[in-house]
Amino acid sequence: MSHVFPRHSRIAAPIAVSGEGCYLIDSDGKRYFDGSGGAAVSCLGHNDAEVKAAIIDQLDQLAFAHTGFFSSVPAEALADALAAVAPGALNRVYFVSGGSEAVEAALKLARQYFVERGMPEKQYLIGRRQSYHGNTLGALAAGGNEWRRAQFAPLLFDSHHIAPCFAYRDKADDETEFAYGQRAANALEDEILRLGPGNVMAFIAETVVGATLGAVPAVAGYFKRIREICDRYDVLLILDEVMCGMGRTGTLFAFEAEDIQPDIVTIAKGLGAGYQPIGAFLCSDHIYQTIADGSGFFQHGHTYLGHPTACAAAYAVLQKMTSQNLPARVQMMGGKLQKALHDAFGQHPHIGDIRGRGLFLGLEFVHDRDQKTPFDPQLGIHRKIKAAAFLAGLICYPMGGTIDGKSGDHLLLAPPFILDDHHIDEIISKLSTAFAATLPA
Repeated sequence: MSHVFPRHSRIAAPIAVSGEGCYLIDSDGKRYFDGSGGAAVSCLGHNDAEVKAAIIDQLDQLAFAHTGFFSSVPAEALADALAAVAPGALNRVYFVSGGSEAVEAALKLARQYFVERGMPEKQYLIGRRQSYHGNTLGALAAGGNEWRRAQFAPLLFDSHHIAPCFAYRDKADDETEFAYGQRAANALEDEILRLGPGNVMAFIAETVVGATLGAVPAVAGYFKRIREICDRYDVLLILDEVMCGMGRTGTLFAFEAEDIQPDIVTIAKGLGAGYQPIGAFLCSDHIYQTIADGSGFFQHGHTYLGHPTACAAAYAVLQKMTSQNLPARVQMMGGKLQKALHDAFGQHPHIGDIRGRGLFLGLEFVHDRDQKTPFDPQLGIHRKIKAAAFLAGLICYPMGGTIDGKSGDHLLLAPPFILDDHHIDEIISKLSTAFAATLPA
């Protein structure tokens, strides 16, 4: 009998014992292609020799030193490297141990920034419905994943949400994509005016929406309009790239494709590639300087932030990404995978949309393709697809509630950046097996 408190007490998960490139191997020797990188984490695959060596070297020198007393060589080196590759004035880096922590820290920074400017009335946060920013209480409040929020609602702070930029579902038939994007973005201005511009501190959004919508990029021009609105009303723009960042969408930071710059960006998952728990936010110089010239103390912290071993691992990951130009490889292989998905499933009667950017791709399942009608949630289509794919030896990331937190099913793919052409064939083959076993004929 296991004494582990599992994610699901009615599912007996196999025991993972080793990893090899794009594959995980269980205690029975079965190999699983890691088609979602866990949760878009394992961007370099498993058992990377260079990253392992960096961890061992750091352990031989220093495993841990509390940041209340010390900085460390790996933390300084990683911060310098991130600041060097981040566009614009994102020159200050705050390290934590994961994505939810990064979002929590970003929200606290936004609040303290305005307090130190003598504007304590700036307190409201606006997010988007059908978003996900993490599972801690603050991150959960910021997000709009209704299924995850529901039972904890009494514990969450009062945040505000506008509609996502979700053209497949929300664009009118007689509307251009650009016009739709401007309409969707203008909802932020309406909400700021409703709450009072002097009361809103920040707007938070995933640059490419991950788990809750299934790899949905915004249409062209949306984020430029969002940036204009934030600037007009002195509202900080926080972009959550915990899932979609660090090369996943074909640029090191996903917002590079939008030709804008946030005030704060959160990163995690691909930063450590699964080799150590790490996350971070990067903030603009003017935010840091406001704190430095004011109290001089960011009133936040966790025991393991800036962990030397985690930073050493992440530095090795980042060096590999930049020296081998892996984001360019993501663009190339992502294009191949997206084409293969369209060729195999583009006319499938129960696949309504194939979307995404780079190696961050989603498929949305529908009962009726023409009407975009979702399956009855009671059927649990996404759960059945996950189980069938896993049985076939493919790890993918399905989720339900795509449309409104209750209806809709999708599947997320986020394979390692190191996949080759034959791996794409394997993904298509195993998805075909899973779909044949779960979707109506």
